[in-house]
Amino acid sequence: MGFYAERVVPRIVNAVCGLKTAQPLRRRVCEGLSGEVVEIGFGSGHNVPYYPSAVTAVAAVEPSDLGWRLAEGRVRASTVPVRRAGLDGQSLPFEDGSFDAALSTWTLCTIPDALAALREVRRVLKPGGTLHFIEHGLAPEEDENVRRWQRRLEPMEKRLFDGCHLTRPIAELLTTAGFTITEIDVFYEKGAPKPLAADSLGTALSP
Repeated sequence: MGFYAERVVPRIVNAVCGLKTAQPLRRRVCEGLSGEVVEIGFGSGHNVPYYPSAVTAVAAVEPSDLGWRLAEGRVRASTVPVRRAGLDGQSLPFEDGSFDAALSTWTLCTIPDALAALREVRRVLKPGGTLHFIEHGLAPEEDENVRRWQRRLEPMEKRLFDGCHLTRPIAELLTTAGFTITEIDVFYEKGAPKPLAADSLGTALSP
């Protein structure tokens, strides 16, 4: 990782992901979490204030040292114990069936192998464990014009945000990884350009 990826991108992501418009979505995606939770792409901890009281502990997987430092205040203020427990969502350092639930928010876009990461999440979830997710990705099939713009903008998006993709098919990735989607809401974030803001929010069940 170079200077830009290590020192600049985490600060940009911290600012963008801390926008007030994201707060209701974070609250929604965290609803229903309980027990031991693994969060991939923890970032700078913007989900921490929305962990339900039923969550007993969170294992945070975050590759960026700066991102983790930016999260310090939120982690200290949390009523839920949070520990940094991994660096790579594609290779989780946990035994099979270790967690009751998993959380991923705007993370699958930047993981180099999103399918491998989802398979790892499924592996470390207990049978019947749930993955709570909100991810931006490929626009709905009927919005081909938006998809065309996503394909045009993706090379620039990847350069600016350290590998962030705009065209990953979130539902397809989940089912290919072996999850059963139990709930999904596909929408565009208000106030954002559609090619950058095609979101999928929901829950998926581990077999």
